[in-house]
Amino acid sequence: MKTKKRKKNKKATILVVDDEKSMRESMRMLLAENYTVHLARSGKEAIEIVKNYRIDLVLLDIRLPEIDGVEILKIIKGHDDSIEVIMVTAVVTVKKAVEAIRIGAYDYITKPFDIDSLQEQVEKVLEKRMLKEENTSLRKLIEKDYQFEKIVGKSREIRDVFKIIDDVAKSNATILISGESGTGKELVARAIHNRSPRKNKLFVAINCAAIPENLLESDLFGHERGSFTGATQRQIGKFEIANGGTLFLDEISSMPMAMQAKLLRTIQQREIERIGAGYTTPVDVRIISATNSNLRVAIKKYKFREDLYYRLNVIPIHLPPLRERSEDIPLLANHFINKYNREFSKKIKGIKKPALELLENYDWPGNIRELENLIERLMVLTKSEHIGTDRLPPEIKGELPCLPESRETRLFKAVQKFEADFIKKALEKTGGKKGQTAKMLGIHRNTLIQLERKLHI
Repeated sequence: MKTKKRKKNKKATILVVDDEKSMRESMRMLLAENYTVHLARSGKEAIEIVKNYRIDLVLLDIRLPEIDGVEILKIIKGHDDSIEVIMVTAVVTVKKAVEAIRIGAYDYITKPFDIDSLQEQVEKVLEKRMLKEENTSLRKLIEKDYQFEKIVGKSREIRDVFKIIDDVAKSNATILISGESGTGKELVARAIHNRSPRKNKLFVAINCAAIPENLLESDLFGHERGSFTGATQRQIGKFEIANGGTLFLDEISSMPMAMQAKLLRTIQQREIERIGAGYTTPVDVRIISATNSNLRVAIKKYKFREDLYYRLNVIPIHLPPLRERSEDIPLLANHFINKYNREFSKKIKGIKKPALELLENYDWPGNIRELENLIERLMVLTKSEHIGTDRLPPEIKGELPCLPESRETRLFKAVQKFEADFIKKALEKTGGKKGQTAKMLGIHRNTLIQLERKLHI
C-alpha cells in the first residue's frame, strides 16, 4: 500500500508501542524534541495508528497483551513494507529476535537500553529510510518525468534541448550539435532519428577524428574493386548504408578540407560517387553533425569551409556542460546506478548526501561521460548499500596533494585571485543578484554559482 510522501524538512514520525505507561512516556520525552511521536499501549491501537498516519519508524515491544509483537510486525509490514521496525523487549530471546528480523524488523534491542545507543540507532534507521525514499523518488522521476529517449535531466537547459529535438525531428533539415566532449551529442542525434519518419531505417554514426585521412573518403563514399592498392573488393560507404535513414558525423571539425568539399557536393546534389566508380549514386540521407570546437574560429583559421558550415548548421543545437546543469547530477547518478546494478548484479540503493553534495559542487571537465565512468568505478568498489565519500577520488573531495609551489602554481593562484576580485566587484554592482551578475560577466548563472563555490566567494 502506498503512503503519502513526507514533505521536505518535516519531522520523521515514530510510533512507540508498549503496554507500560512509564516506558511509553520515557520514550516520548526522549524522542519528542526531534521527532513527531505517537504512543500506543496495545497492538490494536498500534494498527489503527499505522493505518491512519504516515509512520516512518515503530519501536515495538515484543511482549504485548492480546496480540504478540511479532504478529503486529507482520501486520505492519503487510500494510506498508517501507515502515522500519525496531523490536524492544526485556527478555533476550534469540529465537524471537531471529524470527522478527526474518519477517522484516530492522533490529532488536533489550531493556534496559542505553539512551545514547537508542538515539543513534533511531537516527541510523531513519537516515536509511530517507535515503531509500529519496532514491525511489529519483528513480520514478527518471522513469516518468525526466527521461527523454535516453537523455536524463530536469534542468531548464536540458528541457530546452528536449523541446528542440521534438520540434526538428520530423523535418529533413541538417542539424549541427555543439557542446563539450562528454555532453551526450550522439544521444541527441539518436533521439532525433528515433522520433523522425526515418526511425525504421538505419542510424549510422562515424567519428571523423578516429579514421585516418586516407581512409575517410572510402569509409564515407565507398570504393570499387581495384580502385586503389588494397581495394580487393567493392566496399559500400556509410552514405549508402544509411540510405533512407540518418548519418551522424561526429567531430566534423576534424574532417580534412578536401573531404569537406566532397561532403558539400554530396549534400547539395544528394548523390555520392564511389572511388573508382565513374558514376554517381543517388542517396536520401539526413545528416546530423557534431562538434566540440568552435567552427567559426576554424573558418577564420581556414580549417573549415564556410559554405559547408552554413549547409550543416541549418538547425543548431547546443548542449550545455554538466557544470551548468548541476541540478541534473542526482538524476544522472541514480540513472547510472540503476544501469550498473543491472549490469553487475548489485543492489546499491543510492548515494549518501555528503557524497552527492561533493558531486554537485565538482566542475566535471569530462561532463556526463566522466560522471558515468566514476559511478561505474564506485559501483565496483562499494560493498555497502549506499555510496559514501570514502571512495570518491581526491579531485572531487578537493584533496589535492601538497607539492612545492611552482611558478605555474603561483600564476594559477594569481589568476584565481583576479577572478574572485572581478566577480566580487560585479556582485557589488548588482547588489548580489546572481542573474544580473552572470549577464554582466557573459556567463551562465550556474557557471557563476560554480565559480563562487570554487573561489570561496
